[in-house]
Amino acid sequence: MRTRWLTTLLVALTVLGVGLLGAPAGFAQAPIKIGVIQPLSGPVAASGNYIRMGAEIARDWINAKGGVGGRKLELLIEDNKSDPKEAASAAEKLIVRDKVPAIMGAWGSSMTLAAMPKLEEYGVPMVVETSSAGNITKSGNPWIFRISPPSEMEALGLEKYVDKLGVKRADFLAVNTDWGRGAASAFGGMLKKKGVTVDAPEFMEQSATDMNAQLTKIKAAGGDTLFVTTAVEQITLILKQGQEQRLASKIITTGGSSSPSQLIKQAGAAAEGTYHIVFFMPWFPEAMPDGKLAKAFVDEWAKRGHPFEGLTEGFRGHDGVATIAEAIKVAGKDEPKAIQAALWKVSLMGVNGPIKFEKDGPAGKESGQSKPSIFVVQIKDGKVALPDFMAKK
Repeated sequence: MRTRWLTTLLVALTVLGVGLLGAPAGFAQAPIKIGVIQPLSGPVAASGNYIRMGAEIARDWINAKGGVGGRKLELLIEDNKSDPKEAASAAEKLIVRDKVPAIMGAWGSSMTLAAMPKLEEYGVPMVVETSSAGNITKSGNPWIFRISPPSEMEALGLEKYVDKLGVKRADFLAVNTDWGRGAASAFGGMLKKKGVTVDAPEFMEQSATDMNAQLTKIKAAGGDTLFVTTAVEQITLILKQGQEQRLASKIITTGGSSSPSQLIKQAGAAAEGTYHIVFFMPWFPEAMPDGKLAKAFVDEWAKRGHPFEGLTEGFRGHDGVATIAEAIKVAGKDEPKAIQAALWKVSLMGVNGPIKFEKDGPAGKESGQSKPSIFVVQIKDGKVALPDFMAKK
């Protein structure tokens, strides 16, 4: 009886020993968690979901190649509900509960700005894939690395085309958020330097569906060009309501969230002739900095049955996740401080173009800012086309 008991005990200890010895190897193969904060519901949910789709493509492509250091990527996705308070709560939840070492987010500038104090409090880096308010990188938060252009950089990208566009007197209609207010200020400042007359901007709430009052004021001002900054859902309404009012102004959308293909579907003839600043041209992938990568992304998007019109947002999700994965690869570990340091060393070709961070903000607390590729397209004859001044001769 005693012999049998001792044998059982030895077997149990042996099994336990093997389990303990195997634990470190098993732990090393645990997935790498990346937090994602996007508006998956609320007024700008379409954009957030497109970015989620792009992020999933990056995850799957990286995992198919063996992951990072032999470990798979796992996306932990939180819905900020198009609300800054929810964005801050999502950031804290991902950091405290889920222990993510890095985050991508949070689409809108107000949402990103609301989450930023949490990143600094806990010491976790975030790659900003969409937000364009200037103070995101200038406020002194060293945990922020932005791959989207701030409004000032976007305005400079358009500056060389102002004369060709024939802008003499400009009006602005923008969403009443940090993004919209920042865009009106940045583009207005650029245009004034070019000698363009700039009228006082009109603003609308993010959930507004009737912009007729603002459009009436803009029409009375007599400008030749209207700059619009908001998400595609409101742009559609503005184009339709402007057409009903017989607004004669040339329309240019900023921020890269216009989704011209979606406007053609939803606004129809009201979208004809409009210009749009975009950061990815899925209609002409060969014209992107890396045509092969751009084409592969467009093909994969179609293969998954995602709507074509979502590509102008979806690429951001891919590039954001790919940037974090590259930083983890450079760091050699998935620890927040190591990833933060590695992000300064990242040099990556994304769907948008080269991703490499430069310092922006107060000395000693700089954020990272990459210089994205910026393009202008026009809706002509119900299709997306390069404007005459950009088309190759």
